[in-house]
Amino acid sequence: MVHFAGAIGFWILAWLLNIWIARQNESKLLNLFPPILFGVSIILIWQASVVGFEVSPVILPPPSAIYYKFISSIPTLWGDFVQTALKGALPGYLIGCVAAFAVSLIADKFKFFGRGVLPIGNFLAAMPIIGIAPILVMWYGYGWQSKAAVVAVMVFFPILVNTVQGMKMSDKIHKDLMQTYNANYLQTLLKLRLATAMPFIFNGLKICTTLALIGAIVAEFFGSPIRGMGFRISTEAPRFALDMVWAEITVAAIAGSLFYGGIVLLEKWITFWHPSQRGRA
Repeated sequence: MVHFAGAIGFWILAWLLNIWIARQNESKLLNLFPPILFGVSIILIWQASVVGFEVSPVILPPPSAIYYKFISSIPTLWGDFVQTALKGALPGYLIGCVAAFAVSLIADKFKFFGRGVLPIGNFLAAMPIIGIAPILVMWYGYGWQSKAAVVAVMVFFPILVNTVQGMKMSDKIHKDLMQTYNANYLQTLLKLRLATAMPFIFNGLKICTTLALIGAIVAEFFGSPIRGMGFRISTEAPRFALDMVWAEITVAAIAGSLFYGGIVLLEKWITFWHPSQRGRA
């Protein structure tokens, strides 16, 4: 209970420190402290609760046990990361995004195609991944190709819907201005409609960063080589090796956060001119 009281005390101090930070002038350095303090507080309370209340590691291992397992299993975790993230999630993400962008351009050019494909896309997007994954694994085998196919299906429709919706958001006055300049369809598309749609496109890309990793992990539950995050979780959980399961979850969380952060940086670099970026530090 002493550990638990200490963790609660740290959490209270962190809360007070965050209140003080909120009253200061905004800076990049100070903005890093609230999430760091909150994360450390959660870990300390987790550790103290498990140790203080003697929770079985079969139910919930302490963060210290997860850390030791993480450090001692780095080669295994790295192999699983390469198999799931780099061979399954990343190719599927790129394939799905490029295909969705191409279809969205066709849907924008040919209105009858857009009116037909978008309702079907919304219908297919509602299909559960748990039902699609085993079918695609049967079609493409147990290698990375089936995982990439699952990811491509998952990311296709969010990108399609966001891109089509974004290209509809250009103002009528801007369209009239392009007509005044005698701009053709391609010039209007590149210099007005896609530029207007950029925030929508990047919203879709950011949403799909997490969907891609989730899809690859879920697909590995239905067939995989002897490596991969989903494979490791599905084999270690029945053995009650929850420290290894949590270590894999940690790797997935880190990979997803870095992937999301990379898309955010790309968005800032490409859409620096957009009003949504001007107020950001």
